[in-house]
Amino acid sequence: MSSRRNLCVLATEVIGGATLAQRLGEGEARRAVDRCVNRVGRVVESNHGLFLHAGDDRLIAGFERCDTGVQAACEMLERVASLPPNSGVRLAIHIGVHYGPVDVGARPEGEAMDMACRLQGMARAGEALASGPAVVLLSPATRQFAGPAEERAPVGTKLDWPIYALGARGGITTSLPPASRLSQRLQVRHQQDFHVVEDHRPILLLGRELGNDVVVIDPRASRQHARIERRREGFVLVDQSTNGTFVILDGQSEQCVKRAETTLIGQGRIGCGFSANEVERDLIFFEIV
Repeated sequence: MSSRRNLCVLATEVIGGATLAQRLGEGEARRAVDRCVNRVGRVVESNHGLFLHAGDDRLIAGFERCDTGVQAACEMLERVASLPPNSGVRLAIHIGVHYGPVDVGARPEGEAMDMACRLQGMARAGEALASGPAVVLLSPATRQFAGPAEERAPVGTKLDWPIYALGARGGITTSLPPASRLSQRLQVRHQQDFHVVEDHRPILLLGRELGNDVVVIDPRASRQHARIERRREGFVLVDQSTNGTFVILDGQSEQCVKRAETTLIGQGRIGCGFSANEVERDLIFFEIV
């Protein structure tokens, strides 16, 4: 049985194995790649990370804190870069780091893993890229390892957050661009519980499963129903349910969001799988403060 958690996810892959195999053969190349993967794995262990996926030449891990995930990424780059070349071929890794929900179980999956892998694919050899949701959660001491990266998104695609390059930066603390900060917070009330979505907690999980931040006790709610994200443009509700999420903004008509997203403004209420007009149901109330 899986449970959903917010994690800082790090995805990494070894580059250069195919070139090395052409020169030394599959056996020697495999041993060289394994040395890189083992070094990366030891960094995960020493930083108390959670192994989410391990393949022949790639690894995905989760960390409770973004500080730890970013520090692990920088350490991985240094450890692999220190390995000597093999017959003139130097193996390298590229890394992606993202913060978000992960379904942790026998076969972990989730958007955070997908986005980390996407960033890893954008990174060049010997480079680590991190998303805005991960960098905004860093302490000032760790933020010195993050600097703005040039545009990497494939032509025709758009990311909801900026990308940062990770690495030693000589003690210079990188300030977050104003567009990535929100002075506002979204306050969420469910029964007697209150939650806040803000810079330091940019994702709130909603659903019937006990691992969610807001647990909705209604059979029409999905186990992992929806989430609220803090983004540069505001607070966004993302539905991933079977029956949809019903949203009423004060002064407006109800809308049903199904496998889509909508921006939350002002104040209002949310029904997970049922109308937000059913005031006796297990409703969620929100307000931007």
